[in-house]
Amino acid sequence: MTKYMPRAVRKTGLILFPAFDWCITPSHPEREERLLYTRDQIVEEGLEDVDGIEFFNPELAEYADIDRVHLCAPSSKALLTESHLISAGGAIRAAKAVMEKEVERAFAIVRPPGHHAMQTVFGDRGFCIANIEAIMVEHLRRHYGVRRIAIVDTDCHHGDGTQDIFYNDPDLLFISLHQDGRTLYPGSGFQNEAGGPAAQGYTINLPLPPGTGEEGFSMVTDRVVLPLLDAFKPELVLNSAGQDNHYSDPLTNMNFTAQGYARLNKAINPDICVLEGGYSIEGALPYTNLGIILAMAGLDTSNVREPDYDPRRFVQSALMNGQIEGICQNALDIFAARKKWDTGVRRGEEVVERKSIYYDTTGFGVDQVRHYKLCPDCPGYTEVEASGAGELMHGFTVPFNACSKCQQAARDAFARAAKAKGPREQVVLQDRVADIYETV
Repeated sequence: MTKYMPRAVRKTGLILFPAFDWCITPSHPEREERLLYTRDQIVEEGLEDVDGIEFFNPELAEYADIDRVHLCAPSSKALLTESHLISAGGAIRAAKAVMEKEVERAFAIVRPPGHHAMQTVFGDRGFCIANIEAIMVEHLRRHYGVRRIAIVDTDCHHGDGTQDIFYNDPDLLFISLHQDGRTLYPGSGFQNEAGGPAAQGYTINLPLPPGTGEEGFSMVTDRVVLPLLDAFKPELVLNSAGQDNHYSDPLTNMNFTAQGYARLNKAINPDICVLEGGYSIEGALPYTNLGIILAMAGLDTSNVREPDYDPRRFVQSALMNGQIEGICQNALDIFAARKKWDTGVRRGEEVVERKSIYYDTTGFGVDQVRHYKLCPDCPGYTEVEASGAGELMHGFTVPFNACSKCQQAARDAFARAAKAKGPREQVVLQDRVADIYETV
């Protein structure tokens, strides 16, 4: 049993939502048991009786919270279930608890997860439809005036959806620690994916070799994550707390432990954590979640152990350490060069990005073209054209930090596109400055 101090050093809020009525299939790895074993562990270890650990019910996110982030085809109401709204609302409730000083830290232990949901959403990919961290970020910006935010994504799978949403946002630092995309879904997260034309160097990917354990995670945390957070100086640090780097996870090939997760959380010291992946339902999640909760609360984590933990299993080779050192240096070089984006590419130019997005759960593809409309005074606005699954999306997105000229330019472009739209085409204006989602 783990020994607890009589009172949490930092008052910590927990939001637990297992989503009993939502699953992909009853035997799918992403199912309600992921959280039920954690709930049992919380009860068994007596966390409900620890002074300074508070439990909150999730809120129900509004469709406006979803539409502030996503361009959904055919619509957010058509794609999302109530469980998705509650999961997103759980993340929002965690943010509210911190911002309104009910607690110092908060952990939304919720499902369905969200970090594979991109700006355009045509269905479920990577078990995700609504990006609950991104929804929380834009809620924080809209309702609490927070500007500079850092997201550290520690899920074993690259957080490609979160990266996509904030790729051209220089006020958000996105750092993803994940298994190398050459060996794992979604096949992305390479170091040349470093940010859009107005935010070069603000996306930092750390693709780690299969088998990476505590030594490797400590290396990238100490050499890259902490120095970058210190240099960026965010108002809030968020952790996409995926726990599928665990050595027992059935979907991945990493070698991390509950002790490693506890130390990682202590080092990053996030204001808010949101659960993402982790599919070792009995062997990992009760212990990794416990370690994270104790670390957030400032309580002793030294006795958190999996029943089969053996430190001799987690020694890394010198070759792997050398590989990770090179990854760290590349990341530092990318971040150090981040200010080059302000030397000309933004001066009223347009940068075009094309990508194909595969929806693995339902087996269809989406072709997307993104036009970055750049500006000397702000990151500019974005025009997105996407087609797939019989749907056509033509969107115009104004970020929260856009200037009034770009806001008007996007509205004018939306009006022109609305007049010329085809019979199956949906034309959308998503203006985060005015908090408008308009569609024709």
